[in-house]
Amino acid sequence: MITLHLLHPLQSVTMQTWNFTDEPVIRIGRASDNNVILYSSVVSRHHAELRQNPHGWQVVSLGTNGTYLNEKRIDAADIVDGSIIRIASSGPKLQVRITDERLESLRDSASENKFREDRPTFFAPDFLNK
Repeated sequence: MITLHLLHPLQSVTMQTWNFTDEPVIRIGRASDNNVILYSSVVSRHHAELRQNPHGWQVVSLGTNGTYLNEKRIDAADIVDGSIIRIASSGPKLQVRITDERLESLRDSASENKFREDRPTFFAPDFLNK
């Protein structure tokens, strides 16, 4: 799963969140046919795409004002969990969170098993069972 967090322009707090589970391409821009719509004059109608590939995710810049990954202008670049994408040099910032659902599922089941093992077991003395 990939989650995009729109960050506040002055503070690093999330203003809006988008979650995607099955989309191999996520489109970002000002037009209404994008998955992530950002209303800003510096954002192109179709500004950037996040594309899933066998090795992870990649951001591809399509806009005339540029796309920045961790403060560096890019045409295309691999992204990892925690990356910051900026749309144009002064535009909105998106933080990328990438989670592997299979690993999350394994972690959850391991946590449940640990919980079961850690619960105290009460053994009644024989005289209570008579």
